[in-house]
Amino acid sequence: MSREDSAIGAAPPARAPLIGREAELSSLARALDAVEEERSTRTVTLVGPPGIGKSRLVHEFLERRRGASPLRVYAGSARDLPSAYGIFARLLRARFGLLDGADKDVARAEVRAQVAHVMGDRKVGDVIYFLGQFIGLAFGDSPLTRAVQDDPAQADLIRRAVLKAFLEADAAHGPVCLCFEDLHAAHDDSLALLRYLVEYLTGPVLVLCVARPDLLTRQEDWGKLGERRHTLIELTPLREAEAAELSRALLAPCVARGSEDLVPDAAGSEPQAEAGAPPELVEAACAFANGNPALLEQMVCICHDQGVLEELAPDAAGGPRWRVHLGKLSTASLPMTVEDAVNVRLAALDHESRQLLEQAATIGPVFWSGALFVLGRAGCQAPELWGEEQSDRDLDRIHAALRALCDRGYLRKQSESSFAGSDEYVFVHDKEREALQKRMSAAAQRRYHHAIAEWLEQQVAVRASEELLAQLATHRERVGDAVRAGLALLDAGDVARGRYSNAKAAEYYARGLALLGDAHVARRIDALHDYGDVLQLAGRIDDALAAFREMLTLAYRLDNRRKGGAAHNRIGRLYRDSGSLDEAGKHLTTALRLFEGARDERGVASTIDDIGKLHWLRGEYQEALKWLRDALVRRERMGDRRSIALSLNNLGLAMQDSGEVKQALATFERSLAIRREISDLLGVVMSLNNLGTLAQDQRDDRRALELFREALEVARQIGDRNRTALILTNMGGSYYRSGDPDEAVRVLQEAEELCDELGDRLGLAEARRALGKAHMLRGDLEKARDSISRAVDLFASVRSKVHLGVALRTLGEITAAGGWGSAHTKSARAYFARSVSIFEETGNELELARTFQAYARFLTTDRSFVANMAARREAMAMNERAEAIFARLKVSLVRLEDDATLPTGPPKPAAGSGSDRASTTS
Repeated sequence: MSREDSAIGAAPPARAPLIGREAELSSLARALDAVEEERSTRTVTLVGPPGIGKSRLVHEFLERRRGASPLRVYAGSARDLPSAYGIFARLLRARFGLLDGADKDVARAEVRAQVAHVMGDRKVGDVIYFLGQFIGLAFGDSPLTRAVQDDPAQADLIRRAVLKAFLEADAAHGPVCLCFEDLHAAHDDSLALLRYLVEYLTGPVLVLCVARPDLLTRQEDWGKLGERRHTLIELTPLREAEAAELSRALLAPCVARGSEDLVPDAAGSEPQAEAGAPPELVEAACAFANGNPALLEQMVCICHDQGVLEELAPDAAGGPRWRVHLGKLSTASLPMTVEDAVNVRLAALDHESRQLLEQAATIGPVFWSGALFVLGRAGCQAPELWGEEQSDRDLDRIHAALRALCDRGYLRKQSESSFAGSDEYVFVHDKEREALQKRMSAAAQRRYHHAIAEWLEQQVAVRASEELLAQLATHRERVGDAVRAGLALLDAGDVARGRYSNAKAAEYYARGLALLGDAHVARRIDALHDYGDVLQLAGRIDDALAAFREMLTLAYRLDNRRKGGAAHNRIGRLYRDSGSLDEAGKHLTTALRLFEGARDERGVASTIDDIGKLHWLRGEYQEALKWLRDALVRRERMGDRRSIALSLNNLGLAMQDSGEVKQALATFERSLAIRREISDLLGVVMSLNNLGTLAQDQRDDRRALELFREALEVARQIGDRNRTALILTNMGGSYYRSGDPDEAVRVLQEAEELCDELGDRLGLAEARRALGKAHMLRGDLEKARDSISRAVDLFASVRSKVHLGVALRTLGEITAAGGWGSAHTKSARAYFARSVSIFEETGNELELARTFQAYARFLTTDRSFVANMAARREAMAMNERAEAIFARLKVSLVRLEDDATLPTGPPKPAAGSGSDRASTTS
């Protein structure tokens, strides 16, 4: 067994044996046996309160298997890491043997060589590009990476697929253990990525997850991930006998008693002291610890600090020997609580050690010897001549003090450091750090924070690290420098966004903009643009709109037309995605005029494409084709292949809806070919899905299902669950149209469950609407009505007017088919009328015509209207209006009756599910 991170099982190796954990060790052994014998992935999660022995258990288990197993162990801890993927950064740096502060070119060469060895010739450039984002190394781009640079959602999906593929390829060379410690402190993005790996990772990999119970509070279904491949172990306190046994083992070095504890016998002879743990000490330790192993160890340290235990010369083998002074036990300040223990420990420090720890606590949970050196010089005057001897003496003094504090269990030195030439340390106990911070005066803290910020500003590594930038911001804010704190947080947001950590980026941008205030307007404009983008991806539409509007205001004040065009473009897209097409048109037209004035060709091409999509949504297909072709020509002139493929996709959708089936097929296939060439896997899924909907239009459901299955395979390969649900919904449509409503219901229920789990309300509504159609074909009208009613409620909640109008039309059809009496007939008519009203309001003529058709069919076939001439005249008028619209739009009649397929079209939903669902259904 090889170990790639000596910090695994982060607690210092205890002298005492592991006691009371045989059942847990057996569970770990069974999981590893399955990994090695069956070559399949297993996950074990260890959960327990601080000090219960989680890390010690992992350490002991791996040590016992050392030499007997070829297992390679890579470990990472989430402790004290504010970055989105910090735990994966630590794990991968351990995997590649990278030292923080090492030469970047050397590190890049090492990573490239190791990845080439693991992966062979399989797209090494793509793999190192995405892995480099985890470990803070920039690599050259490729057709694939260039394709996703402007699409954070797609890049995030591909990055996790790349990580999964690398880990599986690595495990193919021999079993691997991935150990994730302190998971309760991990960022949500890290947990989401780890969930994906636990669910889908294959091959001989043992995943060990170590956390406090907080993890199960944040992730209630954590124990269910991976199903039978996952074991959850909750560590409980040691039983009384086990705690006593551990106490005796910890106190085993006791070899003598102090003379004051020895009482002469009747003859006046001094008795020999008994070696081993005195029962009084064992009882005191057990009473304090309540079965917590770490607190038992703390009690031993406190006994040393209080003079109850005295260090003697080591034995012949170099082992410790202690003299016990039981007489001091009754007068010692032994703790009754954890807080008491902390105070006793800190009171035992001399002034120099306590001051050093106070300075370290001000830096943070993680600190560096270089920063302590600078703090020691704060306020000092330079000597006449700056000699190296004095610096060396100061450094030696600091390092000696840090070593002593490590030996006494206050600190732990890390194997790597974020800064070259500076050792990195962490506090062993957070409560001691927190207590030190409370003891310092406000003036001292302010002085320290200022010096630390200035030191961090000089470190080159800070600019590439979101967590170090955030730490810099904290120190700036603590001394009242809000503007520079805000700038540092905006930089942290940029780093997080560049790594596609959108939730963390949004958090940094929000805090940074608040601190920046009215200063640095140009920087604020750029940050608002990026902030709005990540908010939109997170589904926070109102907040995104507010960010873009503020951006527009600032650009207007500066007469910056390019930025103003970008703001109007983003606002227009948001309105389009929420179904407010008229408002969208105003903003997109304004954006185009501003981009043209600024001679921004890329902005012009993008906005022309957006306007084409808007016409497509309105059902104005000839106008849409004109704009989309113009955008395609401009993008071909610029040579951006990803944008070319996107324009082809959008052009194909407009051709499909306008009845130009052959041209749509050729355009979709051309888009698919480009996307395959540049390895744009997300685009491949979109193109396959749209080819599937085209096959449905031609009533070729067998071909449609073939294309959907291929799209489904790629979507699952890259872990895109949103598009997986989309494709399943479309497959359900093909199944019920091909006469298999039972299979349709099964597939659509799978889509429904997936959307519900993802929180994708728009996708969930689509799945339920399709389920309503499937249930109706099975003759189960009660279930059909229930499904479509729930879909209507969801569409209304996400403010997608077009989807709501389509769902109301379907609800009208199902209610009419029920034949439940006059009250339901009245309801059906109301549903159709609401659908008509929505499409007239939004200007979507195609969907309006479809509703006219369905409404007219209802009025002419329902028994309630057989003798109602007014209803018949109304139906005739609706059919005439529908036919006029179809003729004007040149729509193929083959697509008019079915509305269950979802082309992967232009806009994203207002609910922000992250999937490229169309706002209209064909």
